[in-house]
Amino acid sequence: MKFSDFSKLIKFRLTFLVVFSASISFLIGSYMNGHIVWINWIKLIVGGFLVTSAANCFNEIIEVDLDKLMKRTMDRPMPAGRMTTGQGLVLGLAMGIAGTYLLGSLNLLTGLLSVFSILLYAFAYTPLKQKSPIAVFVGAIPGALPPLIGYVAAQAHGRIDAVALVLFAIQFVWQFPHFWAIAWVLDDDYKLAGFRLLPTGARDKPSAAITFLFTVILIPVSLLPTIYGYAGWYLFGVSLVCGLIFLYQGFVLLRKCDIKSARQLMFGSFFYLPVVQLMFLIDLIGKKA
Repeated sequence: MKFSDFSKLIKFRLTFLVVFSASISFLIGSYMNGHIVWINWIKLIVGGFLVTSAANCFNEIIEVDLDKLMKRTMDRPMPAGRMTTGQGLVLGLAMGIAGTYLLGSLNLLTGLLSVFSILLYAFAYTPLKQKSPIAVFVGAIPGALPPLIGYVAAQAHGRIDAVALVLFAIQFVWQFPHFWAIAWVLDDDYKLAGFRLLPTGARDKPSAAITFLFTVILIPVSLLPTIYGYAGWYLFGVSLVCGLIFLYQGFVLLRKCDIKSARQLMFGSFFYLPVVQLMFLIDLIGKKA
């Protein structure tokens, strides 16, 4: 298999963002515990990469006939005929089992959460995409699990505490403007496969208003680490500035309701999450120094 085909099969850019989010949250959890076990960090990265790749692989097996209909997906290896669904299934199972084993070796809860994320993404979110915009809400749960999994993986006995829930909440709320901006840009392509992903199912003012609402909600949610004393004012400042920029981009979409504005919001979302998560880590390092 060519690397380009493997990259398309596992949705490499999406997988990278997921693993990045989990790895930063692992370091956040480690700093809060007072030490970093680097071999566990590597296990998390490799295991997280394999589990996410497996979930994406199962998603493409289920949607192979739909992927043939969309311009952005028709060149993936399975819809293009360069890989059979049987081969994809074997590869997905191998990656899923290996990844779950690695994550489970960190602690039981990390392994269980990884299995839950695969099942929810591939077998709940995926079939819902053709049925209702509620799919985005369902998909936001596995989409927000990476920072939770990363943080839990840093705990020797694996536990979900308030910090883990805050990390989950930030990524959970962020996903709505992020994904709806993508859905707005790609709506014509999505409709070819019958996907209903915008809040109202159309590029209209109500969809833009709901998207804007979540950029509003994201601001107070992103400030929770400082409000509850888990991080300092540097994170507060960066989160507020990033949130206001994101809010403005959402407002522009609300005002213009065009693809250009949605694309700007989409690119803004790509920067928002890693910047805020990195700043959380940098703030913690500064407090420990």
